[in-house]
Amino acid sequence: MEQKSYKSYAAKRKLNNALVYIFLSVLAFIWVFPIFWVLITSFSDQKGRYIATIFPKAYTLDNYIKLFTDRGVLDFPKMFGNTLIIAIFSCIISVFFVISVAYCMSRLRFKMRKPLMNIAMILGLFPGFMAMIAVYFILQAFGLTEGAMIKVALILVYSAGAGTGFYVAKGFFDTIPKALDEAAYVDGATRWQVFTRIIMPLSKPIIISSALSAFMAPWIDFIFAKVICRANANEFTVAIGMWQMLDKTYVNDWYMRFLAAAVLISIPISILFIFMQKFYADGMSGAVKG
Repeated sequence: MEQKSYKSYAAKRKLNNALVYIFLSVLAFIWVFPIFWVLITSFSDQKGRYIATIFPKAYTLDNYIKLFTDRGVLDFPKMFGNTLIIAIFSCIISVFFVISVAYCMSRLRFKMRKPLMNIAMILGLFPGFMAMIAVYFILQAFGLTEGAMIKVALILVYSAGAGTGFYVAKGFFDTIPKALDEAAYVDGATRWQVFTRIIMPLSKPIIISSALSAFMAPWIDFIFAKVICRANANEFTVAIGMWQMLDKTYVNDWYMRFLAAAVLISIPISILFIFMQKFYADGMSGAVKG
């Protein structure tokens, strides 16, 4: 009787596992297929956005070649370079702000510490574009909305308020024993030396996690970039350029190039995630424990 019961339980468990695998496979297909379709269709030799078949009938590299050579209307290489510069500098500044504020909130005790943390948490509940008009006029007053200074303006927009997003990094710092700090102080280390020589090397996961998030912001943001760049085509980011590719004036010639651009702009972020996913996962798990 017990053997029959065990076999019945094992059979039910196998069936449940099979159903789970099928369900996950269907979800994986639904998630991966659009990405696969964009990749395949970016090589299509067809023009326009109206596609008769799911998969292209003929393939070509012209969409990628023209994306870099046909620079008269939309200069994609220039947009890509602008976005890369903004992303790199924003990433460096944002990480410095986030890590510095998180370390202070985790290790130091001072007046107004808890109110400041609460204010930062409340501010994080509101989307950044609520202050978009005010931010634009402030930048305009400092002469940062024309010419090459637009890059500086966008870097400030993406990185200046990064310090308020310190909660995840603070959670990670809380997991590092304070006994390490105290031992270093006994040996004569300054607070800066403790931060740079002890805490920072142990915080590689959360630093990389913060860097990935900061690097992605300029790639995916459209609202602030469009408001600040306006009609300055030389300072467009890839988000603005790709939006213009779908404009009715250009969509017939640029739709397939839009798909090619979508593939290209995903490459830097994909490479970063592939090589740093272990540290990213460790940073997130450490922050949750904290």
